[in-house]
Amino acid sequence: MNTTEITRFRVLCISSAVLLVFLMIVAYLGVSFGSAGTGMDGIITVLRSLFGSHESGGIQETIIWRIRFPRVITAALVGATLSLGGLVFQALLRNPLAEPYILGISGGSAIGAIIGITLGLGRYTGVSLTAFAGSMSTLVLLLFLSSGRSMLKKDTLLLAGVMVNAFCSAVIMFLLSMTQDARLHNILFWMMGDLSLTALQQTFTLAIVALPCFILLFFYAGKMNLLVMGKETAETLGVNTRLSMIVLLITTSLMVSATVSHCGLMGFVGLVIPHLLRLILGPDHRILVPACILGGGSYLIMCDLLSRVLPSQGEMPVGVITALIGAPLFIYLLKKT
Repeated sequence: MNTTEITRFRVLCISSAVLLVFLMIVAYLGVSFGSAGTGMDGIITVLRSLFGSHESGGIQETIIWRIRFPRVITAALVGATLSLGGLVFQALLRNPLAEPYILGISGGSAIGAIIGITLGLGRYTGVSLTAFAGSMSTLVLLLFLSSGRSMLKKDTLLLAGVMVNAFCSAVIMFLLSMTQDARLHNILFWMMGDLSLTALQQTFTLAIVALPCFILLFFYAGKMNLLVMGKETAETLGVNTRLSMIVLLITTSLMVSATVSHCGLMGFVGLVIPHLLRLILGPDHRILVPACILGGGSYLIMCDLLSRVLPSQGEMPVGVITALIGAPLFIYLLKKT
């Protein structure tokens, strides 16, 4: 390896190690803190459980390991997925404002998921499939609106995504207005981003979908470096731009739709984390892909922890926290761009 490759590998190892340690610390806090057993009580219970010095079967231990632990793991997977999805879209469009929520991919997934919920389909099969169908339909509509030859231009697809996102919001409101049974409250809470109903089976299902997508996108990180330079430059350097773009878009849509069907809409995660990590680590996607996986997971665990701790009673949807943090950043980047 030459000096550049050695430096890149060193940055990759150091950044991944630091972010992994931070993820473990945040995950530990997420398991320890909550409305029941908040603070030192939760920390002490976790420590006793880990070292086998705590009587098993207690209520607090059940809350920590059967409710909080799956929720923390799911938050890490969802955060990693949305952050990585934002990184991919920003590379394809060469625009720091691009992310699944803003482009309407999440909105299309939500339409499909709501249709699946109102039809009474199964949570792990039917709803996930309808959410994926919704995201793919949105993606096809985006590519159609932006026209085939200009789909990699950074302005055309972003503008089309904003229009599609507005249309998806209107369709979602229409579907909610047509829902008149007791599921309306659950759907509304789910629409704002909800991790409160997470179970270990959900976490396992999401991991089966997300982890292969993470691996595939890591192998395409080098091609994303070239796609950022433009379609013509990437083709000159030997990249099959059409195939690469199709693989990246379908993979990203698949994992985003899986997260939306699990926990609803969480905006701006794919905007905040890639932008922050790009400022710290530079533009190399071979470093940014694993960094977004670890950093995005840590970020959403922290947001979920705030959603549980901040309210004096109950909890708020985690999507409210992500929007409160991400929306001002979006306005700042829009003004700057």
